[in-house]
Amino acid sequence: MDIKKNILETIGNTPMIKLNKITKDWPGTIVAKVDYFNPGNSIKDRMAVKMIEVAEKEGKLKPGGTIIECTSGNTGMGLALAACVKGYKCIFVTTDKQSKEKADILKAVGAEVIVCPTNVLPEDPRSYYSVAKRLATEVPNSFHCNQYDNLANRQAHYESTGPEIWNQTEGKITHLVCTAGTGGTVTGTAQYLKEKNPNIQIWAIDVYGSLLTKYFRTGEVDMGEVHPYISEGFGEDFVPQNYDMKVIDHFEQVTDKDGAVMARRLAKEEGLFCGYSAGSCLQGLLQLKDRLKKDDLVVCIFHDHGSRYVGKIYNDQWMIERGFLAVKTLKDIVSSRGAKQKLVTIAPDNSVAEAIALMQKYHIENLPVQSGHDISGSISESGLFNKMLSGIDIRNTKVSEVVEPSYPMVDFETPVERLSTLITRENGAVLAKDEGGNFHIVTKYDIIQALHN
Repeated sequence: MDIKKNILETIGNTPMIKLNKITKDWPGTIVAKVDYFNPGNSIKDRMAVKMIEVAEKEGKLKPGGTIIECTSGNTGMGLALAACVKGYKCIFVTTDKQSKEKADILKAVGAEVIVCPTNVLPEDPRSYYSVAKRLATEVPNSFHCNQYDNLANRQAHYESTGPEIWNQTEGKITHLVCTAGTGGTVTGTAQYLKEKNPNIQIWAIDVYGSLLTKYFRTGEVDMGEVHPYISEGFGEDFVPQNYDMKVIDHFEQVTDKDGAVMARRLAKEEGLFCGYSAGSCLQGLLQLKDRLKKDDLVVCIFHDHGSRYVGKIYNDQWMIERGFLAVKTLKDIVSSRGAKQKLVTIAPDNSVAEAIALMQKYHIENLPVQSGHDISGSISESGLFNKMLSGIDIRNTKVSEVVEPSYPMVDFETPVERLSTLITRENGAVLAKDEGGNFHIVTKYDIIQALHN
């Protein structure tokens, strides 16, 4: 029987998946090492367990102890899974820029989570680095993992990620592309692959606002490079000890926007529901694709799962607020119809039968009631249907006797996403007036078409 003894035995041996649509016109073959198949939904499971195993062996982590770590969420998840199996407690310190989902998931597996401000220097006593160090001195029988400087981090990838990639590609890999944060994944994997074939190119993907790229190019730690960024899980404002820059061939920076947009493309076009860093990883490769040749075999490491980011990069409103999505407005919907389409209305003195005839002629469900130059109300297919169910023949009744409230008036620049909240079961449309005084209507069908396109 193939039965695992515990959840930790399912870590590793994650699949390699070829990208087909986004990269169809790129040189070479692009494949992803999709590590959200790990039980904690991220590549960090590998190094989390390794750090604990090494700490146990060295006597730094004792039975019943408390694991303390500063984490963006994924390392914490891996540590929490190991703690569940091995009987440890966990205290994790994270930053306020991380998604709420990450903190909630850590709490769900029994960890205590402390949130610290993002925009402070590492040595600031409020930073999550400083708070974790302080807790390690205050909490009895505790161990501070310190994934940034703990070389068991990169050792885990030297022992597992690197060999897996080499074997899965039968040694034919030509490039490794990986986002750079603590340095453990990119360095450990690169060390193994470079030993097998020194010609393999290692491309590290960084974010604007991180100092790693300039440090790689100049050897200078320039705090002037550091500024707040939204991307999660990679980039640093200091240089962790896990780095060995000699095994990295190139650093490439991407913007917050481009990484987020590419992550959404991966979900929609490749069916890979990945995290922020995966989008940034592929975006970095896109910026470098002109360096590739047709016979290259490129492996991108996709670190974690999109479920960590449903309130952020996979939330349209969040993306729009940061200018990451092109915003469609009511004006865009009206413009797409062409200039000839005019608003169909009915007068209060017309009969219901005439209103029904207009609905059938133009295949519409919502009809504004117009008195002179003003909209005074509306009638709808559903409203008329409900009245007919009462058994009363209203066909010869005047529209004014069955009129419903008028549709909400909105500005021409109102975003489509806002319009969708105004159109409900009771209210089937919204209206807007252009500069020429002409009314325009937008219905639920129009919203569906706009969002689909």
